[in-house]
Amino acid sequence: MADHNYMLPGGCRVRRRFGVVAVSVAAALATLTPLATAPAAIAGQRHSSITAGEDGSGIPAQPVVYPRTRTQLQGLQTTRQATKTSTFTFADLDASDAWAKRGIVWVAKTNPWMLDFAPNPDGTYNFFPDEIETRKYFARSLVEAFAPTEAPDPTVVLTDVDPSESWYAYAAIAVSHGWMSAADGAFDPDGPVTMAMVHRALVLALGLGPAAQALNDIHTSDGVTFPHARDFGTTVLGMRLSLRYNAPAGSESMDVGPSDPMPRSQVAYSLWRATTQPSWTVPDLLTQYTNVELPHLGRRAARIVRWGIRYAGYPYIWGGEWGLDTPEPSALGGQPRSGFDCSGFSWWLLRRNDGDAWNVNPPRPYLGWSLPQRTSADMANMAPTKIPYGDLRPGDLMFYDGNGDKIVDHVDTYIGNGYALDSSSTPGGVTVMWVGDGWYREHFMWGRQILPS
Repeated sequence: MADHNYMLPGGCRVRRRFGVVAVSVAAALATLTPLATAPAAIAGQRHSSITAGEDGSGIPAQPVVYPRTRTQLQGLQTTRQATKTSTFTFADLDASDAWAKRGIVWVAKTNPWMLDFAPNPDGTYNFFPDEIETRKYFARSLVEAFAPTEAPDPTVVLTDVDPSESWYAYAAIAVSHGWMSAADGAFDPDGPVTMAMVHRALVLALGLGPAAQALNDIHTSDGVTFPHARDFGTTVLGMRLSLRYNAPAGSESMDVGPSDPMPRSQVAYSLWRATTQPSWTVPDLLTQYTNVELPHLGRRAARIVRWGIRYAGYPYIWGGEWGLDTPEPSALGGQPRSGFDCSGFSWWLLRRNDGDAWNVNPPRPYLGWSLPQRTSADMANMAPTKIPYGDLRPGDLMFYDGNGDKIVDHVDTYIGNGYALDSSSTPGGVTVMWVGDGWYREHFMWGRQILPS
């Protein structure tokens, strides 16, 4: 972050495709129901590569619930008070920051957690929404939101922060809780925070540590385990809490993935969402992820799980079907960054190479299977047998009617024991979703077998 005068502590489409679907299936595809129309144009412009698509609905978004006392969170009074919180304005916010404004107001005006810079001569403040947040600033906002009266643990020693500095106590408290890390005592106060770091800190601060650990321990009933990123569990739960802003179609360049540095506007959005969760969210997630045990998986299904969980936290992109860091082929649409919509993620997990533009094996370590249809409705309509919930097997597609119109508008991939690999617009991307009860179970229509018997 650039130097500023800071205050001391005290935001499923189908693209045109060429050569993607083989001619041999063209007649079958012609019999399918018409595709839904594309989402409303963004800022008056329709994306030039959209021909048709679907929203890829999923579980409803978590509502925003503000604490009863605006300057309190979890019964603790903040230690710093904002200056003239009811009257001052931010001088550097404009229309491009509208998606984050409610969050910025909550974390830097209603509450002073991210009111980090001294006022301007005219009494306004700058928030610097586009600048990358540093670890020391994030530690301060985190502690002031969740542990404002706590003193640092004297046994925590940070080697790269002077104990006399105002940042030291915040960093030490964040490290003592495990919200943030300090490798060999080095906190890296001026380093950037990434999405995975922010999700980890907020998920653990909310008390979801046991659920995060259960996700990190994901295994089968016969003891097969799966390698994953260090912050896999907290990343999945952060998605379930809707901590990541899901940019609308046409603005996907705003999206962030787990390893991306976070600008201050994105951090404000995440902190706002974390501190305005409904009271039932954390207990529900603790129940859903008490023990993430999958059934015995054959070699093929185990490979799907191993490949799929690598993408936890990747953003939801309307029409997205690409997870590599290399650009998506222009024949597939050339999406602006890696990410998936619901049926695009099913393609990523299951569809075999077509010998033309769609080629993901390698690096995907298995060939895949026939899945030429691109939208969830088309995939559902081509199911030779409509599989009921009780007969689902790992690797089967699951189809949902999210809005009650009897038309499939969402799909994910079942992995067993009530869990699915899912990308939907409401959590904002890829998760290991609980589908055993609640919204997903209630809106499930039928499944489709993809893996051969």
